[in-house]
Amino acid sequence: MEPRRNEIDDMIVHEKTQAALEYQNEAWADGIADGIEPEIIADAAFALAMRETIRIHGENGAEAVLESLRSRMLAGEFSPERRVQ
Repeated sequence: MEPRRNEIDDMIVHEKTQAALEYQNEAWADGIADGIEPEIIADAAFALAMRETIRIHGENGAEAVLESLRSRMLAGEFSPERRVQ
Protein backbone atom coordinates (compact mmCIF):
# COMPACT_ATOMS: atom_id res chain seq x y z
CA MET A 1 0.00 0.00 0.00
CA GLU A 2 1.42 3.38 -1.01
CA PRO A 3 1.70 6.12 1.62
CA ARG A 4 -0.80 8.93 1.21
CA ARG A 5 0.40 12.30 0.00
CA ASN A 6 0.30 13.77 3.52
CA GLU A 7 2.44 10.94 4.89
CA ILE A 8 5.04 11.57 2.19
CA ASP A 9 4.98 15.30 2.92
CA ASP A 10 5.41 14.56 6.63
CA MET A 11 8.38 12.32 5.90
CA ILE A 12 10.00 15.00 3.73
CA VAL A 13 9.49 17.66 6.42
CA HIS A 14 10.95 15.30 9.04
CA GLU A 15 14.04 14.62 6.90
CA LYS A 16 14.53 18.34 6.22
CA THR A 17 14.15 19.08 9.92
CA GLN A 18 16.80 16.50 10.78
CA ALA A 19 19.16 18.01 8.18
CA ALA A 20 18.52 21.52 9.52
CA LEU A 21 19.27 20.35 13.06
CA GLU A 22 22.55 18.88 11.86
CA TYR A 23 23.48 22.20 10.25
CA GLN A 24 22.59 24.02 13.47
CA ASN A 25 24.66 21.60 15.55
CA GLU A 26 27.65 22.12 13.24
CA ALA A 27 27.31 25.91 13.44
CA TRP A 28 27.00 25.69 17.23
CA ALA A 29 30.12 23.52 17.48
CA ASP A 30 32.04 25.91 15.20
CA GLY A 31 31.07 28.87 17.38
CA ILE A 32 32.13 27.08 20.55
CA ALA A 33 35.41 26.07 18.90
CA ASP A 34 36.00 29.74 18.06
CA GLY A 35 35.53 30.69 21.71
CA ILE A 36 32.02 32.13 21.53
CA GLU A 37 30.03 31.52 24.71
CA PRO A 38 26.94 29.29 24.38
CA GLU A 39 24.69 32.08 25.68
CA ILE A 40 25.84 34.41 22.89
CA ILE A 41 25.37 31.72 20.24
CA ALA A 42 21.89 30.95 21.57
CA ASP A 43 20.89 34.61 21.63
CA ALA A 44 22.14 35.19 18.08
CA ALA A 45 20.40 32.04 16.82
CA PHE A 46 17.14 33.05 18.47
CA ALA A 47 17.35 36.61 17.09
CA LEU A 48 17.96 35.34 13.56
CA ALA A 49 15.15 32.79 13.88
CA MET A 50 12.73 35.51 15.06
CA ARG A 51 13.71 37.87 12.24
CA GLU A 52 13.10 35.12 9.67
CA THR A 53 9.84 34.06 11.33
CA ILE A 54 8.57 37.66 11.26
CA ARG A 55 9.68 38.05 7.64
CA ILE A 56 7.82 34.89 6.63
CA HIS A 57 4.74 35.04 8.88
CA GLY A 58 4.52 38.64 10.06
CA GLU A 59 4.39 39.74 13.69
CA ASN A 60 1.08 38.02 14.47
CA GLY A 61 2.33 34.76 13.01
CA ALA A 62 5.58 35.08 14.96
CA GLU A 63 3.58 35.61 18.13
CA ALA A 64 1.69 32.37 17.44
CA VAL A 65 5.02 30.58 16.94
CA LEU A 66 6.25 31.93 20.29
CA GLU A 67 3.08 30.73 22.03
CA SER A 68 3.55 27.29 20.49
CA LEU A 69 7.19 27.23 21.62
CA ARG A 70 6.14 28.28 25.12
CA SER A 71 3.66 25.40 25.33
CA ARG A 72 6.25 22.95 24.02
CA MET A 73 8.84 24.24 26.50
CA LEU A 74 6.45 23.91 29.44
CA ALA A 75 5.68 20.36 28.29
CA GLY A 76 9.41 19.59 28.56
CA GLU A 77 10.04 19.08 24.84
CA PHE A 78 13.34 20.98 24.92
CA SER A 79 14.57 19.76 28.31
CA PRO A 80 18.07 18.25 28.17
CA GLU A 81 16.85 15.53 30.56
CA ARG A 82 14.00 14.52 28.24
CA ARG A 83 14.23 10.97 26.96
CA VAL A 84 12.55 10.04 23.66
CA GLN A 85 11.50 6.41 23.55
